[in-house]
Amino acid sequence: MIFFPAIDLKEGKCVRLVKGNMKKTTVFNNSPIEQARLFQNSGCRWLHLVDLDGAVKGQNINSKSVKEIINSTDLKIQLGGGIRKKEQVETWLEYGVKKVVLGTVAAKEPRVVRELAKAYPKMVGVGVDALNGEVAIEGWTKNSKIRAIDLCKLYEDSGVASIIYTDINRDGAMKGPNIEETLKIAASLSTPVIASGGISSMNDLVQLFEEGKSLIEGVIVGRAIYENKIKLKDALHILAGS
Repeated sequence: MIFFPAIDLKEGKCVRLVKGNMKKTTVFNNSPIEQARLFQNSGCRWLHLVDLDGAVKGQNINSKSVKEIINSTDLKIQLGGGIRKKEQVETWLEYGVKKVVLGTVAAKEPRVVRELAKAYPKMVGVGVDALNGEVAIEGWTKNSKIRAIDLCKLYEDSGVASIIYTDINRDGAMKGPNIEETLKIAASLSTPVIASGGISSMNDLVQLFEEGKSLIEGVIVGRAIYENKIKLKDALHILAGS
């Protein structure tokens, strides 16, 4: 199971939100590059990177920070946030991003995402961010009225690299992940699923690994790392058991 430490970028800083609320922002590091290097030095191979400003505005806002992290580390970057056009996807992949995560465009323009998935095998992921079972879009500010499971199944035969499933009610709340729903979705798909949102302790990580190791490809962890609830080396050791 792949461990993805997370960096959320807002105004060039490394932050965490609570349930996606841009007004509930905690800055954990003024230097995203330093944070990324810390992850790398602790043994992480991947990084889940999100441009929060871009997600809301629908365009790349924190490109400078993203490029600096790519140029300054050997981490494999999984990037999302505000990427809604084919040209943006192509530009980021050419720059060195290993996987681009598409959320809003996946809900609004499935044809575009399918074309990109076929053009760039294993390099395009779909972000399914669920609020009470329905997909939130445009930086989680709007409800698409699409059921999360329906959006997941829409991409079953598309060739997307993975589904990144986030329960918004759990994200950043430090109350534990929605393991039951995550496993339910993963069991209904052949597409690999990455779990995100709410992992707050080593116990959460162990439970997710033990119950989902045959279903879940990876897990994204944010606030729990920054608040020292989860130690990077311990997390990597647990997930290496797969």
